Amino acid sequence: MLAVIFRLALSLVLVASAIFKASSPDATQAAFGTFGIERDRTRRALWGALIVTELALAAGVAAGLDVADYLAAGLMAAFGVALSVVYARGLGGAPCACFGARSKVTRFAVARAWVLAAAFAAASSLPSHHLTTDQWLALGFGLTTLACVGLAVALIALAREVGMLRLHIGPDAALEVPEEGPEIGSISPLIERFVPGVDADLALGVFVSSGCRACQALEPAIESLRHEPILAVETFEEVADAEAWLEAEAPGSPFAVAMDRGGVVLAKGTFNNLAQLESVLGTAERRRAAVAVIGAAGG
Repeated sequence: MLAVIFRLALSLVLVASAIFKASSPDATQAAFGTFGIERDRTRRALWGALIVTELALAAGVAAGLDVADYLAAGLMAAFGVALSVVYARGLGGAPCACFGARSKVTRFAVARAWVLAAAFAAASSLPSHHLTTDQWLALGFGLTTLACVGLAVALIALAREVGMLRLHIGPDAALEVPEEGPEIGSISPLIERFVPGVDADLALGVFVSSGCRACQALEPAIESLRHEPILAVETFEEVADAEAWLEAEAPGSPFAVAMDRGGVVLAKGTFNNLAQLESVLGTAERRRAAVAVIGAAGG
């Protein structure tokens, strides 16, 4: 049983290495430049080949295949040679992509590669025996657990990358098509359907449909805007409020129209998330401010 545990531990190393490479493809491929690999096509091919090879070897090592042990040992030895060469050239601290983009060329990384090479080579000399049904079930459970952990790590890494991308590009804006919905600057009769509070400066009409999944998912976000004292928010369902849909010339759902207290249309657009809905309000605020400035200048 100890041999099985040892093999599972070694296969986990290979699975982790593959997952970290897969979770940050661009950065990992860029790290290949440390080893003199400059062509993008070659980097992509090597990145994919390493991930597939490591996962395949992980399965073979876990299953007790001697050939997988030897191949994994050879792969780690190749990593050890490559790391030793670039470290000797004075590239210590450069990215190495051993376990993803954050791995660096260090003496520890060199030693780790050679130790792993020896461990995989030693795995083939471990006493082998036929696994019982319970042991096969334990092995399958272990591999399934590794896969779940790996998937969780990859999803977390992907979520982080998406979050960083959103920080760089900012929230998306709603799609405002001039020909769809009421004309910007016109007075919409839709305002008569609102009962704005004393502090409300803007009226937001949100057009939804009962069969629209996006609308259902956005219900909590829409409800959160009702608590804003400067907003008067009304929701218009396609069937129940068909007349309101006609008044606003709503092209579909979810769709939003922002007006001032007098019913002047300031912004509109199709949206798919809270950020895009808030962009309609942001556009309305900017346009209202611009009108106020022009009015003050004219006065």
